[in-house]
Amino acid sequence: MFEREATRPISAQGDEALTQYLREQGLELNLSTFPLEFRKRLDVYFSQREKDLFETTYSFVLRDILGSKGYDDVSDDLIRNALDRLFAVTQTNWALESDTLSTLKKIEADGYRMGLISNAGDDKDVQQMVQKFHISRYFDFVLTSAACSYRKPHPRIFEMALSNWYFLPSEAVMVGDNLTADVKGAKAAGLFGVWLTRRTNSRPEQQADIQPDATISTLAELPSILDRLQVQ
Repeated sequence: MFEREATRPISAQGDEALTQYLREQGLELNLSTFPLEFRKRLDVYFSQREKDLFETTYSFVLRDILGSKGYDDVSDDLIRNALDRLFAVTQTNWALESDTLSTLKKIEADGYRMGLISNAGDDKDVQQMVQKFHISRYFDFVLTSAACSYRKPHPRIFEMALSNWYFLPSEAVMVGDNLTADVKGAKAAGLFGVWLTRRTNSRPEQQADIQPDATISTLAELPSILDRLQVQ
């Protein structure tokens, strides 16, 4: 649904903006080294979350690294404002896929209910992105791993998503570009798994091991998949 625009390392720019804000608030942080330390600390936690499937949020990591530097009593507002500076930069690196709006409109017109599930370390960032691209009206809910603690492919995040409608897993379709998180996770939870291959980064061995129920290369192909399911 979203695509990254080509640019120089945007995360570094965001980390610098975060650091600059913290320095302006009186925290004695090195503008040259703290952004790198913060990103390395994120990488450590994010590597672990891929193993245990429990989300580690940006706010947790930032508070953790600041605590290691003696800033144990920073307020929630300061943490939030610092992260807002970071995401104000990184959000400029995203664009809506060209067929997103037309597909959402078609699916809505066909009478389907839609929700969005995202593996993300910050809930507010995702909610802002959905608002920014004016697509929130199409979704009954936007559920992030940062908000519910579980990351796809953990079955709990799919269960929590379905609880918004009280649908059975067999009545739902999951569409995603990550074979493990989206397709394998959905199928294990009993949903129909559709693999969007347009921007996939799945390894060949994953493709051999995980079999989607359907495969599409563009979102525009999705309505026809849903139509075929209706007549089965």
